[in-house]
Formats: sequence, structure tokens, C-alpha cells
Amino acid sequence: MKGALLSAWLVVLGGAALAAQDPAPVLERAGAAYQTVSTLSADFVQVVVNPLVGTPDTARGTLYLMRPNHFAMRFTSPKGDRIVADGHHLWLYTPSSTPGQVLRSPIPASGGLGPNLMGQFVERPSERYYARYLRADSLASGWADVITLVPKAADQGYREAVIWIDRDDALLRRMEVVEESGQRRIIQLGRLRVNPGVPQREFRFAPPAGVRVVDL
Repeated sequence: MKGALLSAWLVVLGGAALAAQDPAPVLERAGAAYQTVSTLSADFVQVVVNPLVGTPDTARGTLYLMRPNHFAMRFTSPKGDRIVADGHHLWLYTPSSTPGQVLRSPIPASGGLGPNLMGQFVERPSERYYARYLRADSLASGWADVITLVPKAADQGYREAVIWIDRDDALLRRMEVVEESGQRRIIQLGRLRVNPGVPQREFRFAPPAGVRVVDL
């Protein structure tokens, strides 16, 4: 009798483990949570690891999001750098590394590392990615499910992404992207503020006087 009970218990535990390893429910919940977001702001820490350089490059600032296609990153370190998606164009202004110019490109309708760092991973993920559940992990905000996403299309601009989805609110807290060049970009989000309203100036960019606009 005890053996039968033990076997039944092991079957239950095994089934729970298999269910926990299925990424689909986690991604579905993340997609549903994202649909409730109109605006979002968060503190970010970005670490870029270039295998050709070796020394990681760390930056900090505030991230702003307004669905569907407005996005901004205002850097406090290096101070003055900005990334702005104004709904039509994506502006990349980094006077800390390339003074005197700003890069401007059309916002892609699909594919590539688009301006919306959150939406591109949780909107229709089953159509766009091969997903694999990695593990549960603890972050400052609590427990998160960690999932690897490999693009199904060849025009995404990166090989894979690993995302951390908070178990409480199902929002993204961390993203690690391996770009085609092998460069790894890690973005950690903190102090998420959902639907607080975002100043419209964060989604506007006017090139400073004397700065050359380079269209891509």
C-alpha cells in the first residue's frame, strides 16, 4: 500500500515538474499582462559585453514605454545619451561615444530589435519564437521564470534572447540578447511603474544645433 502511494506521489510530482517546464503558459500570462499596460516607466541598468573588447560597458537611466510604438531610454550614465522612438523614427543619440551625430531609422513594422523592448518578446511569442523553459530564478522583485527565445525568422537581428518574467505581475524584469555579432546586451529593470502616464517630451527628439542626422 505504501509503495502504491509513493508511486502515485512520484507521478504527481513528475507531472508538476513537466508542467513547470512548459514555457507556453508563462508566455501567455506575460502577453496578457502586457496588454493591460498603456504606459510604463522603469529604472534600468544595461550591460553590453563585446567579445572583441572584453571589458563590459555599463549604463544606467530611465526607460519609458507607451504602447504600441513609443519608447525611450534616457541615460543618466553616460549622461546625455538618449534612445527615442517617436512613433515614426528611432533616434540613437550617443554623444558619449559618437559626438556630433545622431542616427535615425524608420521604426520597423516587424522583425529586428525594434524600439519596444518588452512587446517584441511577449506579443505573439508562439508565432515568432521557439521557446524553452530554463529555470526559476530569484530577483530583487521576487521569483521569476526564465525562458529562452530563439527567433523563427531570420530578420530579427539577434540569435537568441533570455527573458525573466516576474511570477507576481508577469512583467519582464530582465532581458539578455545575443546579437548576430556575438555581442551580449543585458537589461535589468527595477522600480516598474505601470500606467502612471509618461511626459510626452520623453518621446520627442530634436537634434541639437550642429549635430548631423545620419539616416539608416
